[in-house]
Amino acid sequence: MLQSIKSLLLFKKIFRHLNDKNELNIVKYNRGFQRKINLELSDYKKFSGRYIIYEKKGEGKEYNLDNILLYQGEYFNGERNGKGKEFCFDGNIEFQGDFLRGKRSGKGKEFYFDGHIEFQGDFLRGKRNGKGKEYWCNGNLYYEGDYLNGERNGEGKEYYNNGNLYFEGVYLNNLKKKGKEYDYFDGGLIYEGEYKNGERNGYEKEYYGNGKIKYEGNFVDGKRNGKGKEYDYYEGKIIYEGDYLDGERIH
Repeated sequence: MLQSIKSLLLFKKIFRHLNDKNELNIVKYNRGFQRKINLELSDYKKFSGRYIIYEKKGEGKEYNLDNILLYQGEYFNGERNGKGKEFCFDGNIEFQGDFLRGKRSGKGKEFYFDGHIEFQGDFLRGKRNGKGKEYWCNGNLYYEGDYLNGERNGEGKEYYNNGNLYFEGVYLNNLKKKGKEYDYFDGGLIYEGEYKNGERNGYEKEYYGNGKIKYEGNFVDGKRNGKGKEYDYYEGKIIYEGDYLDGERIH
């Protein structure tokens, strides 16, 4: 039956890895193409839109119908299990790491199109879960901390693209919930407090880069709204006390 498949022009490129010694076996196929070529493949397992060719030792490669490599690595029971690599359509590596029952699970790395690491850390059932690190495309660290179901959840730190710390605190569903923000240039504390939907919210404090209080008062949707006080940079004296609307003083 393998020889019959090899003789078909439709499969000539996809299955060119088959040889006379039959070192490779087809273990998954597209049922629509089975009907089109009128072959009996009832002993093989269905895998819509892709074909897997793997060696008997459990390692192999997976291609799409245009003969583009999608995966290379270990299999068990016809599924991706163990170490492997996933590829983009341009041939660059998209992911490298551990698989379990066909999904990313364990330690792994995700990559930008140019080969730089985008993320490295823990995966579970195809999503980021546990500890991990994200990187800017220039290679600098972007975020490090906890993940749950593919999103930032728990303790974490976020960085500017120049490498300086931007935020440290608690995340919920990928958004800041509580923590501190720091200045881009000198790293000084500029805000400490609560967030709602990722924006500053509640009665909190802003700081000058020298550590002195700049403003204390109410925030709504990231802007000063309601009662608040502003302080002088040098002596820390109150320079305004009153109401704010959308970040502006109401005189």
